[in-house]
Amino acid sequence: MKLHRFGRLSVVALAGSLALAACGSDDNSDDNAGSDAPAATSGSSSAPDAGSGGIACPAGGGTLNGAGSSAQQNAVSEWTKAFQEACSDVTINYNASGSGAGRQAFIDKQVAWAGSDSAIKEDEKTQADANCVGGEAINLPMVVGPIAVAYNVEGVDELNLSAATIAKIFTGQITKWNAQEIAAENPDASLPDTDIVAVHRSDESGTTQNFARYLDATAKDVWTYGTEQQWPADIKGGQGANKSAGVADAVSRTAGAIGYVEYSFVEDAGLSAANVSNDGESFVELTPENAAAAVADAEVSGTAPDLALSLNYATTAPNAYPIILVTYEIACSAGQPAAEANLVKSFLTYTSSEEGQALLTENGYAPLPEEVRSQVAETVAAITPGA
Repeated sequence: MKLHRFGRLSVVALAGSLALAACGSDDNSDDNAGSDAPAATSGSSSAPDAGSGGIACPAGGGTLNGAGSSAQQNAVSEWTKAFQEACSDVTINYNASGSGAGRQAFIDKQVAWAGSDSAIKEDEKTQADANCVGGEAINLPMVVGPIAVAYNVEGVDELNLSAATIAKIFTGQITKWNAQEIAAENPDASLPDTDIVAVHRSDESGTTQNFARYLDATAKDVWTYGTEQQWPADIKGGQGANKSAGVADAVSRTAGAIGYVEYSFVEDAGLSAANVSNDGESFVELTPENAAAAVADAEVSGTAPDLALSLNYATTAPNAYPIILVTYEIACSAGQPAAEANLVKSFLTYTSSEEGQALLTENGYAPLPEEVRSQVAETVAAITPGA
C-alpha cells in the first residue's frame, strides 16, 4: 500500500493535532480504547479495569518487561508514566539496551516485547516466531523519530547541510567547519576554523542503519559503506559513543562536534539541528510536520499482520525532512502466555491510540500518519493470548 494516497490528508490532520497539543486541548480521549482493550485472561469474559484518560487497564495488573531501541526511550518513558498513573497495579520496565539487544532478548523470551529502529531481520524472525505459538512475530510501527544532524559550533545558530556534505563530514573528507563545501551552503554564517569531530554510534544501532540508508540513497558517490547497523570499521577517525544519550552527550561536551541522533535528545542536550537538503538547494528544517511528510511518502512493505514500512530516504515530497527512522514494537500476533500477552496488548493499545500518539509531539517525535496509526491499532486489537 503506497502512502502517497493519504499523505497530504494525513499531514494536514497532523498539523491539526499539533495545534491542539500546543493549545493544551484536553479533548484527546481515545474512542477506540474500550473496543480495543484486551481481555483479562485467555477465555475470560471479564472486562479490563477502566483507567483514566481513555486507558484500559488489564484486569489483575502485573509486570511488563520490554527492551530495545534507545531512540524510542523517551517516548516509552512518557507512555509508561501515563499508563502506570492510570493502572496503578501495572509495572512497566523498558531497558533501552539498543535495537539488536532488544530483538535478541525477545527471541530469548527475556522480554514480552522489543523496540527496534528497523524491522526484525528474516533470520531473527524465524527464531522469534517460535515464541508465538499459532502466530508470528510482527513489526508494529509506533514511533516516528526524526534523526537530527546535531552540532556544537560556537556562533553558528543555523546550519544548512546537503546530503553530499553530510556524507563527506562523516567519512572524514571534510575536516574543518569553514571548509568550502560548508561555506557554500551557509553564505551568511560565520564559520570558524575549527576541527570537525564527527560522533557516531559505537554500539549496533538501528539509528546508524537508518542514517546509512539515507546517505546510501542520497549521496551514493560519497557514501560507499553499505547500510548496516554497525558503524563501518573502514571509516577512520571520528568518535564513537554508546546509545543515543551517549551521542548527544558527546556532541554537547565537544566543541566542533557533530553527530546523528534522535531529535528527542537534542533539546535536552542544548544542541542545534541542521537543516537538510537532498538536492543541495532546498533546505528543510527538522519539525514534526516535516518528518511526517516524509513518512507519508513511504510504503507498507510487510504482509498482514506485519506492518513493516519501506521509507523513501530520497524523497522529493514538499517540505519533507528526509532523515527519519520509524521505531517498531515487535510483539507476537498470537500465542504468548495469557498474562503477558494481555499486558502487551493493553499497553500497545494505548501507544497506538490517538491520545498515545499525540503525546509524542511534546517529546521530540512525530505521530504516525492516521492511516498507518489506525492499521497498527487494528492489528494490536487482534492480538490473541495463548494458554
